[in-house]
Amino acid sequence: MRRPVVAGKFYRSDIEGLRSQLKSYFDTPVPGEESVKGAVVPHAGYVYSGQVAAHVYAVLPSAETYVLIGPNHHAIGSTIALSKETWSTPLGNVEVDEEIVDDLSSSIDVDETAHQYEHSIEVQLPFLQHRFKDFKIVPICMGLQAEETTKEVGINLANALRDREDVIVLASSDFTHYESDKAARENDNLVIEAILELDTSGFYSQIHERHMSVCGYGPIAVTMETTKALGAEKGKLLKYATSGDITGDRSSVVGYAGIVMV
Repeated sequence: MRRPVVAGKFYRSDIEGLRSQLKSYFDTPVPGEESVKGAVVPHAGYVYSGQVAAHVYAVLPSAETYVLIGPNHHAIGSTIALSKETWSTPLGNVEVDEEIVDDLSSSIDVDETAHQYEHSIEVQLPFLQHRFKDFKIVPICMGLQAEETTKEVGINLANALRDREDVIVLASSDFTHYESDKAARENDNLVIEAILELDTSGFYSQIHERHMSVCGYGPIAVTMETTKALGAEKGKLLKYATSGDITGDRSSVVGYAGIVMV
């Protein structure tokens, strides 16, 4: 059992408090966009990025399985790692799609230690549990985020999902870290433009040329590659914000974007 490690820190740990917190981010019910094949969602504390994340989760269609790809902030375990354990949150347990994990395990290690302390996937689960009743997940934690690696993972993931029309791929990532609000918005706009065009090479060019601090650029690239292979034609930006919108401090912020691939 993979138990929560940031409950009570990134989000409320009590059931009713967490339900109330999640509900506050969804103003009115929004019908799901059935064409959504993937998305980019933030993974900060809910008070900072919950509203941005909700813009994505509000339009996600119900699926049998959600592939959740996040960065490895702690550099523990395999450089790219699957999890086969059941994941627990204050809202209940979520099972892993063992069929897809088994398909991927020939090219990606199954390593629970990589997931043990990592928050980027965990914080997505309560949003999914708030929206949907029955679903499974495929957790993938990425420490190695080089472009050639993401293209290889994207191909393997697309092949594993090609005969499954009931799967959505989610990249967990925040954007610019600890720059001024103005600089964050300018830099993030450039990488977001590449994401909206599903241009992986252009995306990496911006990341490297501007020394961007996008923590989950590998998961974003894998999601672009996978969803393109599965028929996505473009990305749509649903919401962008920075931590400065919440704190009022614009001198040093973190950027958050909610994007869907359709």
